[in-house]
Amino acid sequence: MSPITIGNTYMKELEAEVTATRKCLERIPMEVYKFKPHETSMEMGYLTLLVADIPRWIAVLIEQPYLDFATDEKFAPANAEEVLTRFDDNVQRARNALSGVQDEALQETFSLKNSGNVLYSSSKLSQLEQMVNHLIHHRGQLTVYMRMKGIAIPSIYGPSADERHF
Repeated sequence: MSPITIGNTYMKELEAEVTATRKCLERIPMEVYKFKPHETSMEMGYLTLLVADIPRWIAVLIEQPYLDFATDEKFAPANAEEVLTRFDDNVQRARNALSGVQDEALQETFSLKNSGNVLYSSSKLSQLEQMVNHLIHHRGQLTVYMRMKGIAIPSIYGPSADERHF
C-alpha cells in the first residue's frame, strides 16, 4: 500500500479521469481538428491536444519552477494514434512525478510565463489542485464539440446517451 502523500492523493484523482479521457481522445479523427463551434472558440484539434497534454503539465509543475508558453514544447501529431501515445506518455510522466514528490516540495513556487513574463505564480500545491479540474473542464468542452460533430460520447461518470447499458 502506498503511503498517504499529497502526490499519491492527486494520483488517485488523475487515475479516476484517465480512462474516460482516453476514450474521448481515441474517438476524435484528425479530419475534424479545424472545427470550431463559434468564431471565438478553440479549434477542436487544439482542444484535443490540450487535453492530451495536461497530464504533462502536472509533471512539469512538480519537476520545474516554471512553464513558459513561448518555449514550451509544441506537439504536432501526424495522426490520431500519435495523440493517444502522447496522452499515455504524459499520464505516465505525471504518475512518476506524483509518486516521487515530497509534500514539502509542493510548497515551492511555480510560475506560468509567456516569453519570460510572469503571468501567474503560486505554490506548486495550488497549481496541482487546479490541474485535474483543468483536465475535466477541457474534456467537458471536448465532449460538446464531439456531440456537435456526431462523435459518440463515451461513458464518463455513468452511461452516456451513446452508450446506454440497461
